[in-house]
Amino acid sequence: MNDFSQRFLFDDTDVRGEMVALRESYAHVLAKHAYPQAVAQLLGEMMAAAALLVGTLKFDGLLVLQARAEGPLSLLMVECSSARELRGIARYDAERIGADVDADLQSLMPNGVLAITIDPTRGQRYQGIVDLDGADLAECLSNYFASSEQLPTRFWLKADGQRARGLLLQQLPPHHQTEPQERAESWNHVLTLADTLTAEELLGLDNPTLLHRLYHEENVRLFDEQPLQFRCSCSRERSAGALASLGQADAEQLLAEQGGSVEIDCQFCNERYAFDAADIAQLFAGAGSEAPSQTRH
Repeated sequence: MNDFSQRFLFDDTDVRGEMVALRESYAHVLAKHAYPQAVAQLLGEMMAAAALLVGTLKFDGLLVLQARAEGPLSLLMVECSSARELRGIARYDAERIGADVDADLQSLMPNGVLAITIDPTRGQRYQGIVDLDGADLAECLSNYFASSEQLPTRFWLKADGQRARGLLLQQLPPHHQTEPQERAESWNHVLTLADTLTAEELLGLDNPTLLHRLYHEENVRLFDEQPLQFRCSCSRERSAGALASLGQADAEQLLAEQGGSVEIDCQFCNERYAFDAADIAQLFAGAGSEAPSQTRH
């Protein structure tokens, strides 16, 4: 598989990890928009981060990572479902970014905030927000966990426009190790080794080789790969529902303003859904938010 996450566990310590590799889903996202290289790299890192987080959670629903800022890159947004389906988008000012491939997070997204939203199919929606003040996205996410009451967690993220890779380490509640100093030393040990990873190694090595490179003296158990894929959740039915929510008068006014056809575009995948006068009449003639039977893209 080109796109997958894979969990690993240290058998003798209370630490687990997750690794993510993205190629096809990353390519799908980049194919929808002509992003500058610096934006494409950050979006790839965000996709890897979302997939890593979903791999650590047990829930049915949607996880959303969203970064907003005042700079030339105003928005990064990635959604990853519990079914491991990804989509992502960025909003930027092309004139202010240009072809600067070396632009870092703080120059692209100054005074930014990062929101992590978990929207379960059943249950209460949760959102956490942290300042986007790290040197890179991995540091911002690590800071989020450090400032919250959640399990200590560290991230390593890299993307190059073709591949996006991520590594996560998380300290678990006491089980194998209950003495605080021993737990702290063990946690710092695995972090120190992970910090020796180069970008080339993270992007280029397969998971077994990467783990052996870092932890050949540890007892590490690597679990099966879990597939990831690009999929946009937009549909004609959902677009029809959004149009119906405007009310009949506003929908008909929009139809007149747009010359007899209302077009709704998906910002994530650029899919276009068109509704003519007959479609709109059907929407408000008892069909509710059901889509007309004929599909026009």
